[in-house]
Amino acid sequence: MTQPRVCVLRAPGTNCDVETAWAFEACGATAERLHLFRLLEEPSLLAGYQILCVPGGFSYGDDVGAGVIFSRELQGRLGDAIGDFLQRDTLALGICNGFQVLLKAGILPDGTETWPPPEHAPATLTWNENGRYTALWVRLKNDSPQNVFLRGIDEIELPIAHAEGRLVPRSTAVLDGWRERGQIALRYVPREGGSTDGPLGYPDNPNGSTDDIAALSDASGRVLGLMPHPERFVHATQHPRWTRLGLEGPGDGLKLFANAVEYFAPKPVAAG
Repeated sequence: MTQPRVCVLRAPGTNCDVETAWAFEACGATAERLHLFRLLEEPSLLAGYQILCVPGGFSYGDDVGAGVIFSRELQGRLGDAIGDFLQRDTLALGICNGFQVLLKAGILPDGTETWPPPEHAPATLTWNENGRYTALWVRLKNDSPQNVFLRGIDEIELPIAHAEGRLVPRSTAVLDGWRERGQIALRYVPREGGSTDGPLGYPDNPNGSTDDIAALSDASGRVLGLMPHPERFVHATQHPRWTRLGLEGPGDGLKLFANAVEYFAPKPVAAG
């Protein structure tokens, strides 16, 4: 498989699907923006894709909570198709509202191991500590090098734009389990290179997320959910200080999409 097919699954209120599909295609994939209603009509369509991406936005207006309605469709009517997808050698990515969807559907944190998900979710994404929608740039450190999307990444800068991005685990035992399995994928770190001792405050950790967590991986490293928007930093010129910093070429976010496409490249055959 040299050119994976990507399903960018959109729903009413999604607003980042075009940029996300473009980023995948810029890295060599074939990306299709598929509406949730179409997949509900024919769930077997999901079998034709190697990558599932739920992009950002405000699905269903976030009327009963960010990503809640969208997540119920994945967990319910599409549950069998999602289960089959996760059992194959596939990848899944949730960006911002997509992360909220994957977490509340049970695809994260352990969807590849425990599908269908348990009745009581181990964590949720809820309102930012400041109580309002927040949009700014953050610095992130990769703490899950085994995650496919994050291979070769140490620290990156990306923009965030959300109101419900504060990750709260159900218990310290859940948090400890994530640490042991390397599932804390990205953490917020000081934007100006300050100390990382102790929890960060605003604006370095813009939502008050527990343990400064910005992204979660499943244990296999094939699923990633993150609050920042990699599709909004695929060109250096999208950075607000690109002229002052002398940035050129691709932006930090493009690497996540390139890693996903590269995962399906033919593997070299060992000699002998």
